[in-house]
Amino acid sequence: MKSHLPHIDIKKFLPHRDPMLFVHHLMDISEEKAMTSFTISEDTLFVEKGSFSEVGLIENAAQSCSAIIGQDFFDDDDYQGERNKVIGYISAIKKIEIHALPKVGQEITTRAQLVNRMQTEAFAVSTVNCTVHHRETLLLEGTLNFIIHEV
Repeated sequence: MKSHLPHIDIKKFLPHRDPMLFVHHLMDISEEKAMTSFTISEDTLFVEKGSFSEVGLIENAAQSCSAIIGQDFFDDDDYQGERNKVIGYISAIKKIEIHALPKVGQEITTRAQLVNRMQTEAFAVSTVNCTVHHRETLLLEGTLNFIIHEV
């Protein structure tokens, strides 16, 4: 399931559904990084006064980051997510800096980079750095900890 991703539906691999799904496209993924995109619409949850709020940005970052570790729990040939039996949690927000809020109609790009991981067959604990941009404008940068386990 590494790279060559245009045919993968992100909804098959994240437990989130509208209105809590804040990733539209999984643009790139490897064992140590992921890149996603999300276009903010007027009816997106956490849009306030024409901007995507801080809470929405953090959740977008978390969903993007979890793709790195979560992929290890899927079979390589399971492109439909039919054998998806994992759940993930943000165990800690180590650092978040929000520099700007994106507006309705803008597409944001989120990049996640694995810092460290401790993994067994049943669960993984990880630390991931992430940034969220609209074009060249840095919106958010942070470090989050995650726990992902099979259910």
